Amino acid sequence: MDSDKNSILTLPVAILLGSFVISIAILLHGGIIKVGQPVGAGGTKQVADQAADNAPAQPEKTELESLRDNDHIQGNKNARILLVEYSDLECPFCKRFHPTAKQIVDEYKGQVAWVYRHFPLEQIHPKARKYAEASECATELGGIEAFWKMADAIYEPEVTPEIADLATIASTKLGLDQAKFKSCLDSGKYKAYIDKDIASGSKAGVNGTPGNILLDTKTGKTVDVAGAVPFEQMKTQIDSLLK
Repeated sequence: MDSDKNSILTLPVAILLGSFVISIAILLHGGIIKVGQPVGAGGTKQVADQAADNAPAQPEKTELESLRDNDHIQGNKNARILLVEYSDLECPFCKRFHPTAKQIVDEYKGQVAWVYRHFPLEQIHPKARKYAEASECATELGGIEAFWKMADAIYEPEVTPEIADLATIASTKLGLDQAKFKSCLDSGKYKAYIDKDIASGSKAGVNGTPGNILLDTKTGKTVDVAGAVPFEQMKTQIDSLLK
């Protein structure tokens, strides 16, 4: 009977140890946060896929939506290459990739433009949609420059703003009217706009963030380079398109 009791007692311990090992493996991967990926029978994981340093370019996408008049663009909108990022403002890997995207625009001097589209993963990032709405309210009140400033403010290192603090950020860091910003954010008026971005990303095959797609506007060729990949890896793919 003692041996049976020991077996019963060790079963929960084994389950806990197994969960711990899986959690560590997930943390070590990083690079992109995904939704709805199966884990065995009867479960899904919503975190972590491939390592940023090892994320290979994926097959071409054929359903990437064309550039829209109301897209958020940094750089020359007539650039040969468009870096279309489907992103989540609460995603830690998107925060990591943010300065890389800026570096790409700066170093390619008009050859590459960065297009930012929303893809909030609400299942795992409860603030992500409101962050997205906040960036749109900033755009409404302050133009495209205010959009990028709001994104920068939300992505500041070691900072994850509370929803209640966004109006103060809009006022103190962007110089926007705090009352008008709060009214806009409370209204939820940009829900449809964000839903359209999400649908666009899903149609293009995006299922995690940051979902990066390079588009060669000259040939129409697209290359998926998903994840918070380093600058050198993005450079390799961009240079191959520019040849």
